[in-house]
Amino acid sequence: MRIEVDLDLCQGHGMCELEAPEVFAAKMDHVEIRDANPDESRRAAVEAAVQYCPTQALRLIEDDE
Repeated sequence: MRIEVDLDLCQGHGMCELEAPEVFAAKMDHVEIRDANPDESRRAAVEAAVQYCPTQALRLIEDDE
């Protein structure tokens, strides 16, 4: 799986960092992806981060896409 962020939508709310702090770091007005290709052990946390992003700026892309 791979994570993408739309920086035009991201407002740095930090919900993603709360869900998966090892993958995301919230900055003042945007998110920084610490691990764009997390392993399967982090799938549930990453999916929650994507789901709870208030601006829907995160996207999870499967390896076969």
